Amino acid sequence: MTKFELRVYQAVLTIPFGQTRTYKWVAEKIGCPGASRAVGQALKRNPYPLIIPCHRVIKGDNSLGGYSGAGGARKKMRLLDLEKKISLCMANKK
Repeated sequence: MTKFELRVYQAVLTIPFGQTRTYKWVAEKIGCPGASRAVGQALKRNPYPLIIPCHRVIKGDNSLGGYSGAGGARKKMRLLDLEKKISLCMANKK
């Protein structure tokens, strides 16, 4: 894992459950505002997708972008939908 990838993964870990951020947001958060594509490549190599929630990172136009996990973009959408439903349920129980 490179230092750049580590910074990307650390930034992604700050994205709250049930929410999304853009590749650009991650790039800016790590101090590399022009590195959106490099962020995408780092996320593609995510060795811990169950721990580092790369599915929470989307394109600037709010479309999904890629997902290298099994099931591709369809799985990314299911994961995001599931997290949103869980977040709503948790908010309603408060």
